[in-house]
Amino acid sequence: MRFLPHRHPFILVDRIIEMEMDKEIVGLKNVTINEPFFQGHFPGEPLMPGVLILEAMAQVGGILIITSLPEERKGSLLYFTGLDKVRFRKKVVPGDQLLMRITLMRKRAQAVKMFGTAIVDGEKVAEAEMMAFIGEKV
Repeated sequence: MRFLPHRHPFILVDRIIEMEMDKEIVGLKNVTINEPFFQGHFPGEPLMPGVLILEAMAQVGGILIITSLPEERKGSLLYFTGLDKVRFRKKVVPGDQLLMRITLMRKRAQAVKMFGTAIVDGEKVAEAEMMAFIGEKV
């Protein structure tokens, strides 16, 4: 929470497991039945929405980028600007541990490109290329 502006109920990262600055990060989201989105998605067959899987991946990627910024830019907001090559491969349901591995592909002064993979029980559930703009310090 030190690195993301998100707060409950929209923070979708429970823990960072490992990180190599300017290179790669691995984060974890414990998916529980108490998540507010499960009330309507879908009653009787709870399923984590794909856009929230992508958001969780983006938040993990955001931590990688924000922590890698020089001291004078710490506190800047990161705005996601695009997604490419998005694929959803399996369902994510309550009780799953969503492991997200994000790799930095390219970093410029104001823009970044990352590749993210989401995994449950060793199986890939989603993947995407993510682009973001590094905004002003807040």
